[in-house]
Amino acid sequence: MFKNILVPTDGSDLSNGTVRRAVSFAQEAGAQVVFFYAQPDFPMPIYGEGALIDPTPPEQFAEASSKEADAILKQARAIAEDAGVTALTDTAVNELPYEAIIEAANRHACDLIFMASHGRRGLASLLLGSETQKVLTHSTIPVLVYR
Repeated sequence: MFKNILVPTDGSDLSNGTVRRAVSFAQEAGAQVVFFYAQPDFPMPIYGEGALIDPTPPEQFAEASSKEADAILKQARAIAEDAGVTALTDTAVNELPYEAIIEAANRHACDLIFMASHGRRGLASLLLGSETQKVLTHSTIPVLVYR
């Protein structure tokens, strides 16, 4: 049924568990996976009284973010390869991770997005928001939420 699965990952413990489960799912379905990491955009500095100033230049921030993406995606790909599942990797810079996830799924012609959820409810969910919830709301591609 599903043959090309996008698996967003951020390297967290929750996300790493989802990577393993997605690889198992892909193995059973005979599908390939595309691991995706949404790199943060350089934060705009805030000026004025009480502002926090980060002395990191944009180029250094981008390089560090790219290295982090490479390490996270390399680890995910190794898990897939150990299981005999074909895996591609992709990353993009976007200040809105949910948009980057949906764009990646479309770019790779994925027929499923397999992603984690923290499972927050109530006020915590309302205040913190959820990239998973935003993907569910905006994607036309089916989303499998793993908790």
